[in-house]
Amino acid sequence: MRGRGLALPLPAGPRPEFAVYLLDHEPPSVPWMARWVHWEDFGLPADDTDTLERLREALELSREQRVELACLGGRGRTGTALACLTALDGVPAKDAVGYVREHYSTFAVETTEQEEYVRCFEA
Repeated sequence: MRGRGLALPLPAGPRPEFAVYLLDHEPPSVPWMARWVHWEDFGLPADDTDTLERLREALELSREQRVELACLGGRGRTGTALACLTALDGVPAKDAVGYVREHYSTFAVETTEQEEYVRCFEA
């Protein structure tokens, strides 16, 4: 599982086999399977049920495939989604944001609203 910003070049190394794009507009076409979660910049996902379904799909596929999560900058929405996945995978939701900030980016999860959203996720 990797997070990134779509505004940045594709990192070196193997390409993802599956992706979840967290954007306020339809994502660009990519040569791998991808899902779109409608999510405004600095906000929360438009549909909680769809978001949970997409994140669970990403978590399950990440056990055997290369999966990426990405928004435009790779910090707020991507960090929030990574923290939600961390909680779904067993880290207590109250600790998930700190875990992602330590292991992914100190700038992950940009708003108080996003931090509170992560606390709704449990394994």
